[in-house]
Amino acid sequence: MNLPANRLVVVGTGVAGLVTALSAAPRPVLLVGGSPPGSGGCTALAQGGIAAAMAFDDSAADHARDTLAAGAHHNDHDAVHYLVGDAGRAVRWLQAQGVVFDRDGDGLQLGREGGHGCSRIVHAGGDASGQALLQALADAARRAPHITWRAPAWLDAIRLCDGRVSGVALIEARTPPQELECAELVLATGGCGALFAATTNPASADGNGLALALACGARLRDAEFVQFHPTAMDVEQEGALPLITEALRGAGARLVDDQGRAVMDGHHAMGDLAPRDHVARRVWECQQTGTRVWLDATPLKGDWAQRFPTVLALCGRHGIDPRHQRIPVTPAAHFHMGGIAVGLDGSSDVPGLYAVGEVACNGVHGANRLASNSLLEGVVFGRRLGRRLADIRLHAPVHGHPRWVDRGQAADMPALRELRRLAGSALGPVRQRARMRDALDHLAVHPGLGHTWQGKLVVRFLQAALQRRKSLGAHFCVDDAG
Repeated sequence: MNLPANRLVVVGTGVAGLVTALSAAPRPVLLVGGSPPGSGGCTALAQGGIAAAMAFDDSAADHARDTLAAGAHHNDHDAVHYLVGDAGRAVRWLQAQGVVFDRDGDGLQLGREGGHGCSRIVHAGGDASGQALLQALADAARRAPHITWRAPAWLDAIRLCDGRVSGVALIEARTPPQELECAELVLATGGCGALFAATTNPASADGNGLALALACGARLRDAEFVQFHPTAMDVEQEGALPLITEALRGAGARLVDDQGRAVMDGHHAMGDLAPRDHVARRVWECQQTGTRVWLDATPLKGDWAQRFPTVLALCGRHGIDPRHQRIPVTPAAHFHMGGIAVGLDGSSDVPGLYAVGEVACNGVHGANRLASNSLLEGVVFGRRLGRRLADIRLHAPVHGHPRWVDRGQAADMPALRELRRLAGSALGPVRQRARMRDALDHLAVHPGLGHTWQGKLVVRFLQAALQRRKSLGAHFCVDDAG
């Protein structure tokens, strides 16, 4: 397939990639995704909705305050104020794309989640918001005449000319890599939770886009901040753990121990609705004493099949009826606040290379993401990036010697399992310097781990965590807490 040299390539078909591609109209876009349209990735698994100050007693300033408090004030203030200021427009834009949000007698139905001072979470399909957004955006992208969709396809390498992006190599099933010209490349490849033993993320969220950007010379920002969701279902299974939405606690569910005692009482002023880093640490602390933690949602009233259909189905697969039984929960790697360092327009240090969504870091989340700000981030900054790239019409000819950059050696499955165990132990909700140093030493003497691209990512995370001398947000180290 011959592409014009000014072709824009967007890699990633979650919310950030789809919004960027749609917003780049009328510029031709090649959209590349590893899953069939409307499926796969973290977006499809997102049960929470979109945070937006749309109630009469709420404001963008209040939303910003909660975002900054959750992020331990490590946030980029310009990014935060742009995010919250555009939230209402983002919701209305999504409605125009075909997203049908849940409503009640007063208009849009607003829920509450951890870290929020009021109800401001817009949902679709109860607790199936991510899938509803993904399906509507995928349908819109299929209809868009400026978008050519290649799925399933994967980005294998990037061609640089004098340090600037000039081409990509794509892999499709049962075919050799195809080398294509491109002027701008957008990475919307998601996070890296699959590098941890316990995670809510699918296997595709392994940091592959982050690794490729780093190999090209892009800068990494805030790599030490990994958010652990406090209520993944505590079950034995291979792969991602089922996520139990925070909206249950917003509706009145409580975290309790084996004896039914509320575990958050006396530990944070917001109790069960404290920011995720606080709740995840408390659950972890209980587990260290041999106490199992449960989410008790049995007091919740209403039609579960309408309000929480995803949780009801997930629990049913494991023989649990959450209407009458407590749900066992555990912290699990959920979201990376760090990523490729970008500006508010998504541009990285590598000319022609952009990033948006979880793979990127513009500082909007600070040291800990506020619940339901991630889908919002993908929409708000995806729209901003798409509009910017739509305006780039002329490109100077690229000269110089081209070179191809790939991720390097990949870990085999046994090495990957060991790497996940190591990352989960050293970079969990509560960290110790000695354990992090031991993990670095272990990776240094085991080439099958440390020399792989996955191992190099974990090394970067460990180094960033050790360089931070004081606990902050999701980085909580017992050696220097406080």
